[in-house]
Amino acid sequence: MSDAVAAAEAVAPIPADFLPPNLRKHVDPAAPVPLRMMAAKGLVPLSPSDQIGALFLLTFDPDGAVRDAATKTAKTLPERILSVALRDEGVKPQVLGFFLRTLAGNDACEEMLILNPTTPDLDVAEVAKGCSARISELIGQNQLRILRHEDIIRQLCQNPAASGALVDGVCDFAVRSGVYLADVPQMKAARVRLFGPEAAEAPPPDLGPTAEEVLGEFKELADDAAGPIEEGARLSLTQRVMKMSIAQKIKLATLGNKEARNILARDTNKLVAVAVIRSPRITDGEVLSIANNRAANDEVLRVVYSSREWTRAYPIKLALVKNPKIPLSIAMKFLSTLREPELKDISRNKNVPSGVQQLAKKMIEKKAPRGGGGGH
Repeated sequence: MSDAVAAAEAVAPIPADFLPPNLRKHVDPAAPVPLRMMAAKGLVPLSPSDQIGALFLLTFDPDGAVRDAATKTAKTLPERILSVALRDEGVKPQVLGFFLRTLAGNDACEEMLILNPTTPDLDVAEVAKGCSARISELIGQNQLRILRHEDIIRQLCQNPAASGALVDGVCDFAVRSGVYLADVPQMKAARVRLFGPEAAEAPPPDLGPTAEEVLGEFKELADDAAGPIEEGARLSLTQRVMKMSIAQKIKLATLGNKEARNILARDTNKLVAVAVIRSPRITDGEVLSIANNRAANDEVLRVVYSSREWTRAYPIKLALVKNPKIPLSIAMKFLSTLREPELKDISRNKNVPSGVQQLAKKMIEKKAPRGGGGGH
């Protein structure tokens, strides 16, 4: 029974709250069929991202004709809609996974979806098995995905279109990062290339603890509601994490709670730091701390300021504007959305970049009543 429940949850439709309230009736199973059919045929005025979300929801509709129409529309959406929607990192993962399966074989669409970090690893692994040489190259270049979801390596190794050089490169990287797949001959060959013939059969002796082992030792790490662990345990945990391979740290960043992410966020390896910010369990409070952190990894900050969802939050936008590591063009874009008290604070703040400070001053002067001075 639990397997059936898990399977049902895996395909459960997403809530319709991403749609404007006045248009949710078009995906509501309780609404009249003609209203739902309009959306299933792509006749409702929606943004590209909302449209693919609505079509995904309608493939679960209780009416078979609506489901069929939604699936047909999904397969035949024009490029002008897909080129915007499939690149949007704010679209729900389930929607992107559905479109990757639905549009399999369409290289242009597969490319956009594989480059979208929100697309689920599970669906990328499924595509990796039979995609074109060009798409297999794109999949092989995403080091974070490869270490986060080892089945991608297995599937790429079975893909007849994937070049030998690509497979060798992916396997070498995975072995160096601490991945051990005894069932993949190409991984065995990579171990021999890197460590000599004696490595062919024996597993590497120094892989360190796995994410599962650490989660077993520190059971509270799997619980998002758990409070901070005591100081002695934290020291022991930090020592265990330091011994982990890059691949296992990435898994822990994905599976662990805030305590685990706090330790891993300071890791010097860029992929580990990015795995933390990409964790599906990360909270807005953690993102705000990262946005405030002047020592944060550039790539991690890029993930934050590129997120439509996170940059809706005013405190995160404000923190990004003040962070000198944020590109000036990005800081200026967010600056124009800030309220006057914060603009005044930034205009006097010597810790923000001078370009941002000067623009804040100009914006305040522009808002000042004409003839009223606008000086200090």
